[in-house]
Amino acid sequence: MPLLNFDNVDLGHGANIVLPGLTLSFQIGERVALLGQSGAGKSTLLAEIRRRLGNTAAWCPQGHGLVPLLSVYHNVYMGQLERRAALANLFNLIRPRRDAWQAIETLTQELGLEGLLRRPVEQLSGGQRQRVAIARAFYQQREIFLGDEPLASVDPHQALRLLERIQARHATSIVALHQHRLALSHFDRVIGLRDGRVVLDAPARELTLAGLDALYPDAAKTKVEAKDETRDEDRAAPAT
Repeated sequence: MPLLNFDNVDLGHGANIVLPGLTLSFQIGERVALLGQSGAGKSTLLAEIRRRLGNTAAWCPQGHGLVPLLSVYHNVYMGQLERRAALANLFNLIRPRRDAWQAIETLTQELGLEGLLRRPVEQLSGGQRQRVAIARAFYQQREIFLGDEPLASVDPHQALRLLERIQARHATSIVALHQHRLALSHFDRVIGLRDGRVVLDAPARELTLAGLDALYPDAAKTKVEAKDETRDEDRAAPAT
């Protein structure tokens, strides 16, 4: 079933068009990985998808989007902030609601954040903050998961575990990431962006790691230059 469609749409920020003439569609039940270098348009596309889907989609933004001075509990609680009156939310700052505390405690334990509910986010590591952001998205309790590099601050093993938890909770997900192996092994479809254009849109099972490297020409160029420098140093080194 169709989720949403883009039919020759220009996406950007005001007069700055990032993705011109975009034609793309998404289906309910798909797990889609968005790949591409920084500045390729992934965040712009996700922002528009989020706008169109509204409250049907849980959101995990790039850079976590947390409030450093507030505790883990209060940052996760913000996932449902709009569902309650302002006065109730203000009272929760002073005296956390028992039912919310229990639900968030269970959720954070699932993500390896045991014993941290009272700790200010500013005292956490980058990986812990990443998990708090994912916990907040889970607490939104929505059908679809949208993530802008939600695995960027964790090691490969944690990334795998977190992605599996995300997909266990959401049958439909659209996630920007740079982990090519996860894109091939845990997603149905890969969309590749380059210079504001969709240059790849295919089932993950039809793709290879080497094929995905074409989305990152700067990285490939850097590798070639590094090899050339190594060869030059080897030639210049005196014989022993």
